[in-house]
Amino acid sequence: MLDPKFVVSNLDVVKTSLKKRGKENLHPTVDRISELDGSRKQVLQAVEALKNRKNVASQEIAKKKKNKEDDSELIEEMKKVSGQIRLLDEKLSEIQAKLEACSLELPNLLDSSVPEGLGSNQNVEIRKWGKLPNFPFEAKSHYELGEKLGILDFKKAGEVTGARFVFLKGMAARLERALVQLMLDTHTSSGYEEIFPPYLVNRSSLKGTGHLPKFEEDLFKVEKFDYFLIPTAEVPITSYHCNEAMDERVLPKCYVAYSACFRSEAGSYGKDTKGLKRQHQFNKVELVKFTKPDQSVSELEKLLADAEKILQLLKLPYRLVALCGGDVGFSAAKTYDLEVWSPFAKQYIEISSVSNFTDFQARRANIRYRDSSSGKMQFVHTLNGSGLAVGRTLMAIMENCQKADGTFEIPDVLSAYVNK
Repeated sequence: MLDPKFVVSNLDVVKTSLKKRGKENLHPTVDRISELDGSRKQVLQAVEALKNRKNVASQEIAKKKKNKEDDSELIEEMKKVSGQIRLLDEKLSEIQAKLEACSLELPNLLDSSVPEGLGSNQNVEIRKWGKLPNFPFEAKSHYELGEKLGILDFKKAGEVTGARFVFLKGMAARLERALVQLMLDTHTSSGYEEIFPPYLVNRSSLKGTGHLPKFEEDLFKVEKFDYFLIPTAEVPITSYHCNEAMDERVLPKCYVAYSACFRSEAGSYGKDTKGLKRQHQFNKVELVKFTKPDQSVSELEKLLADAEKILQLLKLPYRLVALCGGDVGFSAAKTYDLEVWSPFAKQYIEISSVSNFTDFQARRANIRYRDSSSGKMQFVHTLNGSGLAVGRTLMAIMENCQKADGTFEIPDVLSAYVNK
C-alpha cells in the first residue's frame, strides 16, 4: 500500500506511475484520496478545537465548584460538546475507512528503471544464456512425450479432479522430487533459511501481500473457514513477520520454501490448456527476502542470480527480460522474468518472476525494523522470486533434452538425486 501522505504530497508522481502502467483509470482514485485526506484534516481540526474547549471548560467548572458558583450551564454545554466529539469521531472513522479502501486500489509505484510499454511484447530482453537445441527431428511437446512414456496422465487427473490437473508417474514424479531437492539444497547453501509454510492462509495474509481485495477471483477459497489456498509461498512467508519489528541485525533475511501453489487462473480459460504450463495446482520453490530500504536494489540482483543458477546447473537455455510498466504486477515496483526455451513452442516461456516490492507489502502487513542510525521505526522492503517453478522446469527438461526415440535425457546435476 502506498502511504496516503506520500500520495497527497506527490499527486503528479503517482499519476505518472499509473500512466506508465496503463492505469489512468485510477487517476480519480488518487484525487479521491486527496479529497478524503482534506476532509480528514478538517474533522481532526474540529475535534481538536472541541477537545480544547472541553479542557478549558473543565477548569472553569472546577473553579466554579471551588467558589460554590452555579456550573450547570457549563456542564450542559459540555454534554453537547461530548456528543459533537463522538459524532465527529464516527465521521473520522468513516473517512479513514474510505481512505484505506481507496489506498488499497492503487498499485505500487514503479521504479524509474522500469521500461516503457503496456504489454508483454514490449518487455526488454537483457541477455540470453545457453545454446538452443538443434534437433535433427521435429521437436515434440512435453505432454506428448509424457503421455507416450506413461509418466504424465492428464486424462485420469481430469476424471479424478478436472481440467488443468495432472498425475505425475514414475520418472516424472521422481524428477519433480529431485528438482525440488536440487533447488532447496542449492539455495540453502547460498544462505537462505528453509521454511515449510501452511498451504492455507487467512484474508489478512493475502491483503498484506497485495492479493486481496483486488485478486480474489484468482484464488481458491475454503468457504467454511474463510481460508484460501496459497497462490504462492510468498504469501505465508511474507506474512510470517506481519505486525512485527524485525531485528535490524538479521537484515537481509532470506527464506526459501517449497510448496504447492493453487491458482484458479480466472480470465485465462482457453490459454495454454494443454500440458504443465498453466495448472491449477503446481509446485514451486520460492525465494523471499526482507531487507533495509537501501539494500533492496542490490538484493534484487542477487536474488535474480540465485534463480538463474538453477537454470545454469540444469543447462537449460533461457533469457532474462525486464518487464515494462504495463506488465509489472500490482504489488511490484520492478520485475525481471526468466524465460526458458520451449523447442516445441519455439519460444521462451516464463519460469520465474523476480520482484522488488519496496515497502508496499510491508506497509500493508506492518513489517518494520528500528533503524540504528536514526532510532526510528521504518518499513522493511520485501522481495521474492521463483527459484524455480518446478512443473515448468520439468517441462523444459523433457523438451530440451528429448531424443529421436521419444525419450529424454536427465541433466547430469540431477543424476545423484534421481538415482538415490
